[in-house]
Amino acid sequence: MQINLISKKQKAILLTIFAGILWGTSFPAIKIGLNYVDPINLVFLRFLIASIVMFIAVLAIKKFEFKMYNKKLLVFLGITNGVAYLLQYIGMNYTSAAKASLFVNLSAIWVALISALIVGEYFGKNKTLGIISGVIGLFLVTTNLNLEMLSGGQLLGDLILILAGVVWAFFIVYNKILVNNDKGLIQSIIWILPITLLPTIPFVLLSPNNILLIPIEGWIAIFYTAVFCWVIPYYLWLEGLKHISASTSTILLLTEILVATTISVIFLEEIITLATGIGALFIIAALIIVSKQSNQKRTKKPKEK
Repeated sequence: MQINLISKKQKAILLTIFAGILWGTSFPAIKIGLNYVDPINLVFLRFLIASIVMFIAVLAIKKFEFKMYNKKLLVFLGITNGVAYLLQYIGMNYTSAAKASLFVNLSAIWVALISALIVGEYFGKNKTLGIISGVIGLFLVTTNLNLEMLSGGQLLGDLILILAGVVWAFFIVYNKILVNNDKGLIQSIIWILPITLLPTIPFVLLSPNNILLIPIEGWIAIFYTAVFCWVIPYYLWLEGLKHISASTSTILLLTEILVATTISVIFLEEIITLATGIGALFIIAALIIVSKQSNQKRTKKPKEK
């Protein structure tokens, strides 16, 4: 029995890492896509196509049902996901793909804080130290030790991406609750995808841009991010989340930063300075530290009467 448990955990780790690799490619792909499509239409079309692809796939394997388990939770996850992606796409208009991957993955810090309040995960000195390390890293990455950068569009983009990470922290924590309680995992993904579109619809209706004028390069970015950067990795991540904690999962997803930074430097010719490099190390250290004791539960001894 112990062997089966270990194998399940190992499989969960591998699935999560692979999901992180695919998600890591999304940051440079989005950055490229934003050259051809405005952020609102890009996020809307990405999830519209993801919804269609997922629906066709489920029909093909004959697993489609009209049942909707945990309705309130699914609506919350879908709307949270949509808001976070809107923030990410808008923020990435003003900053680099490599920095975006760092700021979005800061969700690990917010996950540690939220998990302590919601699901009772242990929060001790290590996580406090991790938050301090993360703040130092944020200062170095956002300013590059040049205080003049604390004004203008780049700072605005950085702050929007940090906020996206906070929103995604709630998404991550409540996804753990979903996989622990939900019987129909594929069925849940089918509902979360179209619900994700809801926060984007008002902005799409008000957008002056015509989706019929999007060039082929834009559609390639949309399709790639829809299928290979959401449908596939999200399913893999949820499967992994069944056997590891939300905080541990977030640490494994650090592969996003490595993949995103490598691709961005090589193909997008983004420059990593010494200050931002050191800041990135502080942030990565923070993400590792805050999740070091993620599997411990905060327990209280009952008072003796």
